[in-house]
Amino acid sequence: MIKCKVILTKAECDDLETIVSKGTHSVSKVKNAMALLSCDESEYATKYSNKVIGDIIRVSMKTIERLKKKFVEEGFETIMSPSKSRRMYVKKFDGELEAHLVALCCRETPSGYAKWSLRLLADKKV
Repeated sequence: MIKCKVILTKAECDDLETIVSKGTHSVSKVKNAMALLSCDESEYATKYSNKVIGDIIRVSMKTIERLKKKFVEEGFETIMSPSKSRRMYVKKFDGELEAHLVALCCRETPSGYAKWSLRLLADKKV
């Protein structure tokens, strides 16, 4: 396993301290900030082992390694502003079928049922 060395600038440390101490941020963002601050190996920071960081922040050591690797390869901004998933989803319905399903949902439910279920919709559509 390749060991990645995290060295933060003073500005990056200040940004991370702000995220940890103030404002409302997502839990993952705060945990990432805490982990990066703990992994910092610059001259004005104390470095902790991945085991200690993982126990304190309650993340796995593998997560910390991935975070450090991403920081080294892609930079500070990539970690602090996560992007949307690059996964491509294939639509299973076209517009016409979706319109029919919506119209079907707006109708009265069959007798004996309080609301439409996926199984009822599938039976009616087929």
